Amino acid sequence: MMNSHEMKNSEKLLSKVPEVTLYFWIIKVLCTTVGETAADFLNMSLGLGLIGTSVIMGGLLVMSMVFQYRASKYIPSVYWLTVVLVSVFGTLVTDLLTDNMHVPLETSTIFFSLALAITFSIWFVSEKTLSIHSIFTVRRETFYWLAILFTFALGTATGDLMAESLGLGYLTTGFIVCSVVAIMGIAWKLGLDSILSFWIVYIMTRPLGASLGDYLSQSTASGGVGLGPTMTSALFLAAIVLTVIFLSITKRDMIAGSIKSERRLRSRNVVFAQVIFVLIALLSVSWGGYYWRNGELTASLANKSFSDKGRASATVSSMRPLGDLSLYRTISVDSLALVDSGKFAEAKSRVRDLESAWDRAAGRLRAMDKEIWTKVDDAIDSVLHNLRAFHPDTTECHASLLSLITTIDALDPSPLPQ
Repeated sequence: MMNSHEMKNSEKLLSKVPEVTLYFWIIKVLCTTVGETAADFLNMSLGLGLIGTSVIMGGLLVMSMVFQYRASKYIPSVYWLTVVLVSVFGTLVTDLLTDNMHVPLETSTIFFSLALAITFSIWFVSEKTLSIHSIFTVRRETFYWLAILFTFALGTATGDLMAESLGLGYLTTGFIVCSVVAIMGIAWKLGLDSILSFWIVYIMTRPLGASLGDYLSQSTASGGVGLGPTMTSALFLAAIVLTVIFLSITKRDMIAGSIKSERRLRSRNVVFAQVIFVLIALLSVSWGGYYWRNGELTASLANKSFSDKGRASATVSSMRPLGDLSLYRTISVDSLALVDSGKFAEAKSRVRDLESAWDRAAGRLRAMDKEIWTKVDDAIDSVLHNLRAFHPDTTECHASLLSLITTIDALDPSPLPQ
């Protein structure tokens, strides 16, 4: 905590983050979308892989952080470049846990929630504020960027959990997040603490941007628009650059006030009560919705297993622990034909459909038989790894696709009875 002399000197310093305006939220959503699509572009389209992409983006993030820490005031280009890189890196951290380490999205969501809560707690205890209007010391800036990183990682895990594991899809997830943001905006207008409102909305805009990015980049067969990660990333990066140039010229997002003028006279007990109430409400709604949706998935599986097709259907179903896998087999066969023809770009695009379809059904399929789901998931990961290598090897790609098809055939021996 700063003493009176430090406090007096700090009032002369400028905050190193922007004012929260409409422009702030526009760029924030654009950054989160780029974080989702750029990670896919580097990982999939360029074939760098998750680990390679993470190393490169981590290095760029460190370089950007050096410039951000050395700056004596808020510089739009430096600040927003850092946010974009944090967004990409935060997305990659969650993807690494999910795809490479097979950590369930539920576990990632809980872990990053706790990490964010601990960061906020230590920040508040040491600085007595979580306001972004007072980011003018190294320690506060460090807390700020740690919180930003964890919000991106948490938002990625939450968004993927809702859209894919729970099968809600990109649009539905986006609508749910927009509803939460709207409610928080109304609550802020009615007297909810501005700092509390800011951080909740900041967290929620991550799955909003990710859902938007996935919806625009995914193929039409996977429920998206079909722009692809390259085009989506390019469009949103251009929008970010133009907006940042505009703000650099107009300086409309500069924080001009000192720490004294920024303070609001509000009882600490009132703010504490608001924090407890909002957290309980969010936890109750989110976990209630999670268990309700899981119950729906379980019920749909039960209904499918005991349909009116009778005992014959049940017998075949017992031979199909994950149900009908014909869609994944078809995509795998298509990809194999493209690989054998040397059309690796088209093969990469086709296996993206495989990945999207598999991820959307992950919650339902994993609930049917986790052990067998993991076996198929590993086979799909092997296909994705080989096809997205910087220099794909035809033999390895062929072998991994053939292995996946063989694995699916072993679980799906005969067509379902009509």
